[in-house]
Amino acid sequence: MAHVAEIWRHPIKSHGREPLLHVTLRADECLPYDRHWAVAHEATKLEHSNRWVPCSNFSRGAKAPSLMALEASFDAASNTVTLTHPSQPGVTFNPDRAEDHARFIEWVIPLCPANRAAPVRIVKADRGMTDTDFPSVSLINLASHAAVEKQLGQELSPLRWRGNLFLTGFDAWEEKDWVGKTVRVGEVEIEVREEITRCLATAANPRTGQRDADTLGALNQGWDHQEFGVYGYVTKPGRVHVDSPVEVIA
Repeated sequence: MAHVAEIWRHPIKSHGREPLLHVTLRADECLPYDRHWAVAHEATKLEHSNRWVPCSNFSRGAKAPSLMALEASFDAASNTVTLTHPSQPGVTFNPDRAEDHARFIEWVIPLCPANRAAPVRIVKADRGMTDTDFPSVSLINLASHAAVEKQLGQELSPLRWRGNLFLTGFDAWEEKDWVGKTVRVGEVEIEVREEITRCLATAANPRTGQRDADTLGALNQGWDHQEFGVYGYVTKPGRVHVDSPVEVIA
């Protein structure tokens, strides 16, 4: 039976991920605390507001591949995020405290290319800063991931795709037929709205932060497209845990 293999949250957009054993999803919302914050750079057109804006306003793995090696841990009790990276000691800070921003920026600057717009501040939206103009949860089919590995002839971490729910038990690329349909995940129902068009972030190894795989070339050469995974919209709330059953219901 198809089921949830892994659940991942990314508290700060493009700055680390953490595994979860279970999560409660709410209708019309992102996965709780997923992309809850983002890091605006010096070329941002973002005003000081809490409204959603496109990803081009933020530091991200497509421009700074070293960020792909970040691991994160969010502590709700203290509202702090701990980030770790293989190249330097970790840091713990409260993203909502202005006095912590400078310390975080100083810490993350060495991970950002000097020829790209530098990070300047942390922002928080009234919803998760996903790459969609609606509050989304991303679904990743691990069979499709295996197909990309075969196309490239090398092992890849699924974490390159920065998804929320990693699913197993489906055929490769079956998710491309889910757009416009509803997927039931445990108690939750998710309306699949669009495929995810991939960027250069996926070329970077999540363990090292170094670009070492032509994932975009593999997608284009193998299947004549650059999509991987789908974005969904939660229509029925509930609890999801690792091993929750998954089925396409409409």
